[in-house]
Amino acid sequence: MKLVVFEDDQSSQFLPIAWVRAVFELKCGATTLMAKIERAAGRTADACLARDYLTRVIGRRYGKLRVNNLAATKGDETLFVNARVGAHGLKIPAEAVAGWQGSVLAFWRTRGDVTGIRDYGGLTAAARKADSAGYSGPWFEYIWDLMLASPHEIAHDFEAAGRSGIDGDMHDNVTVYGPRERLYIGPEANIQPFVCIDTRNGPVTIEPGVDVHPFTRIEGPCYVGAKSILLGAKVREGCSIGPMCRVGGEVEESIIHGYSNKYHDGFLGHAYVGEWVNLGALTTNSDLKNDYSTVSVMLPGHQTIDTGSTKVGSFIGDHVKTSIGTLLNTGTIVGTMAVLVATGSPLPKYIPAFAWFLNGVVSKGFGANALIDTARTAMSRRKVELSAEDEQVLRHVHELTAEDRMEYVRKGRRMLTKGR
Repeated sequence: MKLVVFEDDQSSQFLPIAWVRAVFELKCGATTLMAKIERAAGRTADACLARDYLTRVIGRRYGKLRVNNLAATKGDETLFVNARVGAHGLKIPAEAVAGWQGSVLAFWRTRGDVTGIRDYGGLTAAARKADSAGYSGPWFEYIWDLMLASPHEIAHDFEAAGRSGIDGDMHDNVTVYGPRERLYIGPEANIQPFVCIDTRNGPVTIEPGVDVHPFTRIEGPCYVGAKSILLGAKVREGCSIGPMCRVGGEVEESIIHGYSNKYHDGFLGHAYVGEWVNLGALTTNSDLKNDYSTVSVMLPGHQTIDTGSTKVGSFIGDHVKTSIGTLLNTGTIVGTMAVLVATGSPLPKYIPAFAWFLNGVVSKGFGANALIDTARTAMSRRKVELSAEDEQVLRHVHELTAEDRMEYVRKGRRMLTKGR
């Protein structure tokens, strides 16, 4: 049987993190959604279906994985799985059937020829001809669902990985507060003295090459990716960090993709952060409203959604930079490559991609070229190249978000004019 993982036509519900990656590349717990589906299916994905502009960059990231090309499925039975399926609840059907979550295809097992399918539209058109069934298992509707599910997924991923014990270097003056069988420390990790690792409420995984500095507290469930640095951090429960992140201050129930920095004091709670983000000293987000009511989030396109949760922080796209003292409100969306400069008050709850928030208003700043040059410099500091495929995606996202950004820029200009 061949496995094809796909994103559907509602990827906008996972912005801003999904601007530069497919939904199946999003993290939840210790792994990506793709990895969870592969584990549930018992095999590596043979192909995937994603937005066209991501085809080249996904191909570069995954090597042999075919993107929007199902030639590898010819002559074999094929299982299609939506990235939004909660994989540990996925029961693979024994017979050819298409499962639907409302009007959205959740999975389809078929023995037919699917090599002509190139996108989600073609997939659903073919699946509607098959026998149908309802899907009522775990399901991710919006980006905050991944953040809210992450603590449970960290624990599930720990069990599935089957690793425990200390393969790295842990100083004698480290306290493991709780069951040691819930702790895994990978090779070449260095846990320095006066660190507390609390496993009472969940497992802790510290991957190879991680450096944990003195006076760090790590509460399980927690996952720390390879070669990350924790600098006297308060890592509260439910955090998934890295790889190659630098984290200080306080972090709670947050997902941080690789190569991002929150190196200084400040609070990040119930947040989802993309790659190559740099949060300036004392950058802090609120994750609870003063009246304890549920938090609403405005997605790109000006659609405001009630999350149904009282604990929701910020969603910060790739390559975002914040100045010292930046304050983010509950449910804030910060678009890809935005630059934020503090005002002393909480910033607006929506900042468009590639925008500068400066002097209290949204502006174009120095444009896409300057931001991409900065990204190239930042990545080179970690000895990573901004590839042609990465740049192509960023420039395409700049075009996709132009109208949205200019609406806020014009609003900012009107505010400045009135101020004079």
